[in-house]
Amino acid sequence: MKKIFILFIAYLIYISSAVAETGQFDFDRWNNILNQIQDRAVAENIDDHIINDTIQDASFIPKIVWRDKNQSEFKLTMNGYLSRMINKNRINTGKEMRKKYPTLLNKVYNKYGIQPYVILAFWGLESNYGQYKAHYQLSDAFLTLIYEGRREQFFTEQLIALMKIADKNKLDIKDVYGSWAGAMGHFQFIPTTLTSYGVDGNGDRRIDIIHSVGDAMFSAGNYLHKLGWNPHEKIVRKVTLPENFDIGLCDGKTKKPLSYWDDIGVIGVPNANMTAGLICEMTIPQEEDSVINRTAYLVYPNFYRIKRWNNSNYYALAVAQLAEEISSGNH
Repeated sequence: MKKIFILFIAYLIYISSAVAETGQFDFDRWNNILNQIQDRAVAENIDDHIINDTIQDASFIPKIVWRDKNQSEFKLTMNGYLSRMINKNRINTGKEMRKKYPTLLNKVYNKYGIQPYVILAFWGLESNYGQYKAHYQLSDAFLTLIYEGRREQFFTEQLIALMKIADKNKLDIKDVYGSWAGAMGHFQFIPTTLTSYGVDGNGDRRIDIIHSVGDAMFSAGNYLHKLGWNPHEKIVRKVTLPENFDIGLCDGKTKKPLSYWDDIGVIGVPNANMTAGLICEMTIPQEEDSVINRTAYLVYPNFYRIKRWNNSNYYALAVAQLAEEISSGNH
């Protein structure tokens, strides 16, 4: 297979990159990346048509570089994040999806032990139940991020994994779209995660988490199962902090027996032989008569399993709350 040099497209890339203020485009670097990906794919025995579809007409996407360099540093408060992520529409849609896919959700539960409302909560937060519309052809997104160079090796591995997935599952790689950072499908898996945990959920001997809800749900269920999900444990429990509480204990990292939290005055701690962390957000009073928000959450082992999916306390708390809201009224 001859090396592929795309001069006309590179010219267009140069114009686009200049407009996007990404600096002068390095034609040699771009072509070297294409050649290296081609050589690696050949060595990995990826089918020629997948290689051609990835390399031929490859496009650099300046907006992705801009987004990677300008990720927002704005931090929502815990309550602000939860208010944004957990709303009536998302809750009601989750309940509708519970009615729409009862058999599928029950199959996931029976096989992997992941409750339907937990699967639905992840689905709702990751893609708004599949309503999120991906904008970027993933192969081009990965090539762009490789060119940018900040995490070149990581995105190279993602692109090769994507090519293997397309080859194995007879997918049109030019029709695989995702986020600017490379996540795809109903549950926003990156390719290496899909390689490790992807499951054929609809029995067609392919794994397509973009177009098949069954594949997506089974893959999510398998992932959570492999993370050690315990369907018999809660994720979090709302509690109240005493006055003058040491908020240094309130970072989720300090894991103590429930009896410890009870002994130091946390209100609402259940009588159980378990270990839990504590998440809270102390509100600073604006006026002398303002009420301090002492709401907090005991967080159990499943909470930390969610954090292996997305390492954010706020995200894990949102999954827990959305799951609880969706489950209410379904028993």
